[in-house]
Amino acid sequence: MTNNPIRVIVWGENRHEQVQQNVRDIYPDGMHTTIKEGIEENLGDRVSVRTVTLDDPEHGLTEEVLAETDVLVWWGHAAHGEVADEVVERVHQHVLAGMGLLVLHSGHWSKIFGKLMGTTCTLRWRSKDDREIVWTVDPTHPIAQGVPHPFIIPAQEMYGEFFDVPAPDELVFLSTFSGGEVFRSGMTYRRGYGKIFYFSPGDQDYPVYHQAEVRKVIANGVAWAQTLRPERSVPTLLRYETEDFYNGRGYEGAMHN
Repeated sequence: MTNNPIRVIVWGENRHEQVQQNVRDIYPDGMHTTIKEGIEENLGDRVSVRTVTLDDPEHGLTEEVLAETDVLVWWGHAAHGEVADEVVERVHQHVLAGMGLLVLHSGHWSKIFGKLMGTTCTLRWRSKDDREIVWTVDPTHPIAQGVPHPFIIPAQEMYGEFFDVPAPDELVFLSTFSGGEVFRSGMTYRRGYGKIFYFSPGDQDYPVYHQAEVRKVIANGVAWAQTLRPERSVPTLLRYETEDFYNGRGYEGAMHN
């Protein structure tokens, strides 16, 4: 890893902001802009952050853009089905090759998160001004550094278990809600060479992404998700002859190797 800034793309669906005045009042420049500002606020010169949205050509996620992205931050909710499958496959390949991915709130039901998890990613929910308390489960984890334990989100949508995802590599945060529900709200995964962090706070009807503790968690997630590998490549099946540990050759099929 070099001393160059972490290149971050914040992907925003940007639909609620266009059609719901209450959301536009909270996020006049879009949730993606507020998330971007929180990352810059916490990481400063360590990052170079830009935003793209669903309505951009190829959703803003061309091959060229992804090749120059160290960490992709994803927020979606109302239009998961509008994300083109070919773009999802493109993002998937880049994650396997080492691009970091942060999936926020309703992004649990995005095509890319479902593809990476291999499960339904369903959960229980209630939108009713719930108080959410976010508890740090692993205070030694890099994403938890500088985050108060616990911190309180005064009004938020409730997400509750059962959350149909694979057991995480690391559980960093656990949330509790007004109705007694619990939820694994901050989890990490590794897929191929890529690192993934799912963080659930952030419903569009509440000013969650303006909250300092949430902004700190997301920024820490960005720093954590950057790969340590010097180059990006998808894990590849290679044949190695006996005692040759370094010069594998490509797989040509069962009848040829």
